[in-house]
Amino acid sequence: MKQRMITGAVLVALLIVLLYFGGAVMSITAMVCICFAVYEEYHALALAGHRPVSWPTWVGMAMSIPLTLIFGAGVIVPILIAVCMTTLVCVVFRDAPRLEDVLVSVMPLLTVVLPGMCIIALALVQPKALQVVLLAMMFSIPVVGDTMAFFVGSRVGGPKLCPAVSPNKTISGAVAGLCGSLAAALIIGGIGRTVCDEATRALLPSIPVCLLIGVIGGVAGQMGDLFASMVKRHCGIKDYSNLFPGHGGMLDRLDSILFTAVVMFCYRLLVSM
Repeated sequence: MKQRMITGAVLVALLIVLLYFGGAVMSITAMVCICFAVYEEYHALALAGHRPVSWPTWVGMAMSIPLTLIFGAGVIVPILIAVCMTTLVCVVFRDAPRLEDVLVSVMPLLTVVLPGMCIIALALVQPKALQVVLLAMMFSIPVVGDTMAFFVGSRVGGPKLCPAVSPNKTISGAVAGLCGSLAAALIIGGIGRTVCDEATRALLPSIPVCLLIGVIGGVAGQMGDLFASMVKRHCGIKDYSNLFPGHGGMLDRLDSILFTAVVMFCYRLLVSM
């Protein structure tokens, strides 16, 4: 537990530094983290006996940052289509093509790369104050929710949430986690509306919208955690790697954040229309 807390504190400190710099620094760091997470998921699937085709995903990732910087977030969809079609062709023309290899080949693209692109898109939002608030929400909603779920679930116990996927998760922990996510969204939103100038406050989510983001983002974060657990159970592993002492691998830390990032990106996309 002590090692877990120390590692967690270091990660939070690094996150604060990244939020301060934002922009290109956050985007490049996010891409490095995504690369680790993609490798971990492909490695886990290979351990389970699958034969995923990974190189189209890696090429798509390499192209994504420069193309996003040049053409904006709208370029993400064409990149995804190109990667999926290339992967399909590669598997179909194998000597022994298997349908499941197509599915596992594109799974990291949809569950890691696409949400990762959402993080990068949010890191490019202007003005800077709005960017910091949205990114802070994106990180705090799942992290606070996960922390609350762990402490309450381990102490209160009760009926299991999804024993077939994650035997240790309880309904009490899930409810507490959702409350924590809701509180995180309200606190970050309230701080943003307090410290930002008039022009930026007009761009920030209102309190009712913060409530909605907290609920949907909290649910998305828990689903991301459960999905990562389902993949690990299928692959017969406890953690994706031992990159972070006491916390597992990069994907063990990003699973809930990635799913929440999609919610935050969708919010930003809707309000900017």
